[in-house]
Amino acid sequence: MNKEWSELNKAMQTQIRKKDTYETGINTLFDLRNQLMQTLITIKEELRREDFDAIPFINADGYHSKTIAYSIWHIFRIEDIVAHTVMGEDEQVFFTGNYQERIHAPIITTGNELIKQQIADFSKQLNLNALYSYIFEVKESTEKIIRRLSFDDLKKKIPEERKGYLQSLQVVSTDEKAAWLVDYWCNKDIRGLMQMPFSRHWIMHTEACLRIKNKICS
Repeated sequence: MNKEWSELNKAMQTQIRKKDTYETGINTLFDLRNQLMQTLITIKEELRREDFDAIPFINADGYHSKTIAYSIWHIFRIEDIVAHTVMGEDEQVFFTGNYQERIHAPIITTGNELIKQQIADFSKQLNLNALYSYIFEVKESTEKIIRRLSFDDLKKKIPEERKGYLQSLQVVSTDEKAAWLVDYWCNKDIRGLMQMPFSRHWIMHTEACLRIKNKICS
């Protein structure tokens, strides 16, 4: 793991556990997220469109076995779903911004159900500029939600009925490779969600994007 990102992530996790360092922890989280987003922007500036569909590690185990386009989609569909449906009770950016049509996405899910060539074929269909508009909007909307949270809010559990609502939206596939996400998210408290989809999950998939990029460019 990138040492600076790892250190920021560790610091954030420590800081948000204490009331007197909570605000500092949120600022650390946003610093980390800004660095990760800048990495994704740099990738877009440096690669050709077709590079986003490349899947050089197709038979590997790990996050790098995907494409860059898929990885970006996956990071931000999960964040959008968790921020607006699991944590909040408002509408996802994906729907309010009509992003399925704008991105030309054949699915509305996180993409966990896709494998190997399906991932490459999915990636080729995406409008990359619209996808980047989506990720900028999701990041901003999530951080507005986080800013409204108090230290005491972090201990709140997700209401049981939220699971059924999440499933009704069909944004998580019922395929066994994806369906577990509903329980995974809904069994966490707000702090747990902040530590995974909003930080560590970004790091893992962004590092995978860099590994794919380096392979393409080598």
